[in-house]
Amino acid sequence: MGMQPSFSYYSPTKAGKIVCNLCRHACELKEGQTGICGVNRNENGVLRTLVYAHPVAVHVDPVEKKPLYHLLPDSKVLSFGTVGCNFKCPFCQNWDISQSKQIDETVEVSPEKMVDLAVEYGAKSIAYTYNEPTIFYPYAKDIGLLAKERGIKNIFVSNGFESEAMVSDMASWVDAANIDLKSWDDAYYKKVLKGGLEEVKSTLKQMVKAGIWVEVTSLLIEGHNDSETQIRAMACFIAQELGTHIPWHLSAFYPNYKMQDHHATKLATLLKAKAIAQEESLQYIYLGNIGVEGSTKCPHCQTPVIERRGYGTLTNRLKEGRCPECSNIIEGIWR
Repeated sequence: MGMQPSFSYYSPTKAGKIVCNLCRHACELKEGQTGICGVNRNENGVLRTLVYAHPVAVHVDPVEKKPLYHLLPDSKVLSFGTVGCNFKCPFCQNWDISQSKQIDETVEVSPEKMVDLAVEYGAKSIAYTYNEPTIFYPYAKDIGLLAKERGIKNIFVSNGFESEAMVSDMASWVDAANIDLKSWDDAYYKKVLKGGLEEVKSTLKQMVKAGIWVEVTSLLIEGHNDSETQIRAMACFIAQELGTHIPWHLSAFYPNYKMQDHHATKLATLLKAKAIAQEESLQYIYLGNIGVEGSTKCPHCQTPVIERRGYGTLTNRLKEGRCPECSNIIEGIWR
C-alpha cells in the first residue's frame, strides 16, 4: 500500500468554482458563496472555514457527558464547538449555536492555545462537539495533531455526515467518536433533518473499520423514531454491521427548539428499546438524559465492572481492560 494522499478540503472545478470535500453535501460553491453549513466559503478559489479559531463555547466536562462510556472513565475532557451545522434538526439541543451564523471574531483561540487549555485543566482528551465538528474540520485537525503530540486523545461528537475522504483522514488522529443514529427512516433524515441515513450508516461502518473507537447515540422521540420496527432495525445494524460490542446510548428527548410542544420521552420507552437491543445481542446499552445510572457490566458474567452515578464514575474494577471476575475483555480505550 502506498501512502494515502493527504486529504484536500476542497477541489477546484471549472470557472472558479470549488467543491467542499468536508461533508456529504459536497456543496459546489461559486466565488463568495457559503455552503449549507453557513461557515465554509469560496474565497478566491480557496475554501475558507470562517469559524477557524473562533469557538463559541469551551467547557471542561466529564468524558461520560459526551457520552463516551468506554474511553478513559472518570477523566476530564475539554469540549468546544463553533456556530453552524450541516443538518437542520428541529429538536436540536444546541440550536442557539448550531443554527446560528453569527461568528464572534473577537474571540480567538489558536490550536496551540486550545491544547494548552486542555493541559492546564488536566483534560485527558479534547472533544469536538456542541455543533457539528465536520464543518470546522480544518480547525479541529490542527488542534488534534498538536493534542496527539502531547498524549491527549481526540473525540468527535458528530451526526455522521462526514465525507468518505474525511473519515479516512480522521483515522490518523481521531481516537474515538460518538455518532448520532437519529432514525431508521431515510425520508425523515432527508426531509426533516436535511441529511441522509445511508450516508450515516456508511460513515459508521467506515469508522469502525478504520479503527476509531465508536459509540452510537439515538435520541428517542416518541412517535417519530421509537417504533419497535425502527429500534430493532437500528439494533440489528449495530450488532451485525458494526459489532455487538459497540455501545448504544438511548437518550431521552426533552422539548426544545422547534419541538417545544412535543412531550418528553418516558423511561418506559427507553427500557422497551433497551430490551429490544438486548434481544439483538448488543452487549453495552446505556440510557441517557433520564437519571438512570448506566453501569457497564461484563457481557460474559454480568459483573458490574464500572459503576456510574450521574456523569461520574463511582467504581472502576477493570483490570487491564478485563473483567476482574472472569477476565473477559471489555472493549474500549482504557489507558
